[in-house]
Amino acid sequence: MKTAPALALPPRPHRDDGEWRRVGFEIEFSGLQIEHAARICGDTLSAKCEQRTEVDFRLDAPALGEFRLEVDWAYLKQQAEASRVGEGSPQWVDLLKRLSHDIVPLELVCPPVGLDRLDALPPVIEALRASGARGTGDSVIAALGVHINPELPSLEFAAIERYIRAFGLLQWWLVDSQQIDLSRRLSPYVDLYPERYVQQLANHDSGGSLAHLIDAYLEENPTRNRALDMLPLFMHLDSERIRAALDDELINPRPTFHYRLPDCRIEEAGWSLASAWAPWLVVERLADEPSLLDRLSVDFLAAERPLFGVSRSGWSTHLDEWLRDRGLV
Repeated sequence: MKTAPALALPPRPHRDDGEWRRVGFEIEFSGLQIEHAARICGDTLSAKCEQRTEVDFRLDAPALGEFRLEVDWAYLKQQAEASRVGEGSPQWVDLLKRLSHDIVPLELVCPPVGLDRLDALPPVIEALRASGARGTGDSVIAALGVHINPELPSLEFAAIERYIRAFGLLQWWLVDSQQIDLSRRLSPYVDLYPERYVQQLANHDSGGSLAHLIDAYLEENPTRNRALDMLPLFMHLDSERIRAALDDELINPRPTFHYRLPDCRIEEAGWSLASAWAPWLVVERLADEPSLLDRLSVDFLAAERPLFGVSRSGWSTHLDEWLRDRGLV
């Protein structure tokens, strides 16, 4: 089996306390029965595999933690859990499972893994692909993705502001450079920030405080369905402010970003987790260079056209050269 590309480190691989940062991945794919996929993942990770329900497996991997493999359908998971405790129909669960096989993906949810241990993950992708796993390109309605949850190096306001501004300035370029599948671009799950919000970020319109940054974000992005979803982090930092604005029980507090943009192209021979991870590192590199970030913010504001806003294709083309000239890609 061909060795998968290694996952590179960001410019700040450690937290402020000196510990390695961690990152979690959520990988959506189809093409395999869940039992088969669980065996593959368990064997590759040398993990102890436990089947909790017909559609929920847990894999305890030494030195990494607990992985979850499940059918990505909340209703079916609820019915399977009810059946497990004797409150539902096993026949109904079996029927739903069979009907959903070709239209509902599986999801492998990784635990937070230290950046020094990321080399354990790419072989799982290789093994799933070799067994027939399929991703975004399998169907025009598949819209399967990889979610990346990188722990922040610092929870200070200035660091958070730089990361979110870097992403906002790069978001159209990220879509173009990764050639995000049309099915996912048309879906509501990875919407980009509104241009007026990117203008606010470029203007440093944060009021110098975390509270103002959160309020401004909620005003323009009152949803989990953003390519870079900040709600888990903001819920971790100020849960009362988030709960007062949004009634969404699915927002889980954690000290991470929730980067939802990358396609899962697991069926493609040249694709790996590194393919999804590498573009995020451009955001990290830009955020780690405050002077370059400020320069790019000025350029973005200067690209504003009355009535038309910023030319997204023109801005994306400009960024291609700008980033390469400065060694950020």
